[in-house]
Amino acid sequence: MENVALCNVRYGLHAESWEGAIEAAAHPLVECGSIDELYIRRMIESVNKLGPYIVIMPGLALAHAAPGEGVNKSDLSLALFDSDIQFHCDNDPVRIVMCLACTDPEAHVARLQRVAEKLLEDGFLDTLLACESAEALYALING
Repeated sequence: MENVALCNVRYGLHAESWEGAIEAAAHPLVECGSIDELYIRRMIESVNKLGPYIVIMPGLALAHAAPGEGVNKSDLSLALFDSDIQFHCDNDPVRIVMCLACTDPEAHVARLQRVAEKLLEDGFLDTLLACESAEALYALING
């Protein structure tokens, strides 16, 4: 998986809705200038149009939209929420939301593939969910 900056890792967030969860998980990317609010709207619009395809496994959503407007540089963030979030799909509830932003289609596919490989490691998701701080999340995903 790509290295994730500590400033892009959040722990113990709360969201009332899946839209709020995407906004909260993406906020660090806005703060550091990797994306702007338009990309957050595009991620939410993608789910509204295509359904909750971003919930790629039980407990985890990988929020993203096609490369393009609103992405200033490729980046990744990760947020662990303090309570369950409903995306209204078979893989509910979600507690982890990752946001992926890429500037071009090739990088988008390559980064998605690297994220998927890491997530498919035996026990990785359970270990993520057991983390008790942003620093522990950071160490795990960058290890």
